[in-house]
Amino acid sequence: MDLIKRLIIAFCMIESSESQLPAASAESTRRNLIDAGFDLFGSRGYDATSTRRLAERAGANIASIAYHFGGKAGLRRACAEAAAQRIAGAVGAPRPRGDIAPEDAAAELERALRGLVQLLLDGEGARGLVGFMVRELNGSPETVTLIFERFLGPKHRELCTLWAAATGQPAESDAVRLSVFATIGQAVYFRIAEPVVLLGMGWQNLGPDEAECIADQLVAQLHAALERSRV
Repeated sequence: MDLIKRLIIAFCMIESSESQLPAASAESTRRNLIDAGFDLFGSRGYDATSTRRLAERAGANIASIAYHFGGKAGLRRACAEAAAQRIAGAVGAPRPRGDIAPEDAAAELERALRGLVQLLLDGEGARGLVGFMVRELNGSPETVTLIFERFLGPKHRELCTLWAAATGQPAESDAVRLSVFATIGQAVYFRIAEPVVLLGMGWQNLGPDEAECIADQLVAQLHAALERSRV
């Protein structure tokens, strides 16, 4: 019982010290823990990642995980929410689309694609973010549901609406929905297959110049696909 009491007292002291930190410092700790979650949940998996390792990677107190997120499961959820927010920041938050001219719709699709490529290939923490997304979307139904409902589902519907406006095809058709998925998938490929891309292209790394080359190529393919799809 004495050991349990000492642990409770130690935790309360840590929690109290966390609550008294300046807001900027507390937010920095929270952000570092989320980045650690991206890296470790993505590379090792949720079950194989301990709270101790997460805290070490973040340079934080182990009790900070409970203080900020309620525990490891809460950190996982916060990572999913942060992933959706970062992608939304790069490609634009989902929003309703009224009447829009075909050329304007095509420009909006291009803007979103370039933003996605920039995030995935040259954005801060892109490797950890993508690693987390790939593992979680293939292994955690809860994460899939959260990210789909919060961002991916509404954004996909918006992009389908833009594709339809640019081509004249029905937004809910299988052809349009698959075309949007295919366009997104091409951008993701260059991140998850980075070693293959580097070898095939003779590049040393994926930096700003390489990301721009890839974006230009994907945008050219986007406009070609829109042209082929027009009715």
